Amino acid sequence: MDFDFALVLVVLTFVTALGWIYDRALLAGPRRQRIASAQAQASQPLPDIALEKLEKENGLIDLCRSLFPVLLVVLILRSFVVEPFQIPSGSMKPTLKVGDFILVNKWHYGFRLPVLGTKMLPMNDPLRGDVVVFKYPENPSINYIKRVVGLPGDRIRYQDKTIYINGKPQEQTLKAQLPPQKPRVLLVEEQLGDVTHQMYRDVGFPRISAEWVVPQGQYFVMGDNRDNSNDSRFWGYVPDELLVGKAFAVWMHWPDFFTLPDISAARAIK
Repeated sequence: MDFDFALVLVVLTFVTALGWIYDRALLAGPRRQRIASAQAQASQPLPDIALEKLEKENGLIDLCRSLFPVLLVVLILRSFVVEPFQIPSGSMKPTLKVGDFILVNKWHYGFRLPVLGTKMLPMNDPLRGDVVVFKYPENPSINYIKRVVGLPGDRIRYQDKTIYINGKPQEQTLKAQLPPQKPRVLLVEEQLGDVTHQMYRDVGFPRISAEWVVPQGQYFVMGDNRDNSNDSRFWGYVPDELLVGKAFAVWMHWPDFFTLPDISAARAIK
């Protein structure tokens, strides 16, 4: 079963909120009276350790009092502002590498309710070339990251490893052959609308041809590692309601536990 961190965070915030409210409504008054009484009976100010003991409630209530403000801030930031993700696969190479830790702008495409994903306040529409995180349409508990290629109403044709948008081919420029002598991969710069980005093309990968018309309210996405990406060419379109946010920065590279995090890899995502 997939772990739904957003749902767990909402539940924990709700439970600790109940404990925090219970403390404020029923326990805070007697606690203040207890402290005032102890201070009145003392001949000098009470030491910090004595005040801490008087402040304490039972373990669960104390835990709720401590955790609720922290969880609330995390929930707000993660749900409406910025959420961190780790890149688990190579489908977006060379733009994003396995082990890159990225930041995703959660409000760029509108404010959504956590867990439910209902859009409460529309903002910007995705643009061609945006790198977006979305819930995988065939299993919404999994997050995917791809580049937006087709907008609602676009006619997309993929032929000889070239994208045609409404009949217009998107320009590609060869930058390098890897390795140079017997190349297996081509590093190519692609002009996708107003966005210029790099991508990989496998030399020996079969050439496929297909055409799609993007429905209203949905988007056609592809990986930058063009021949090694499970994307809209195989499972269809991304509905607007499954968009999570726009990826805008890499803040660290940490491929596995046995290596050191590399913050020098921080960069904007193009």
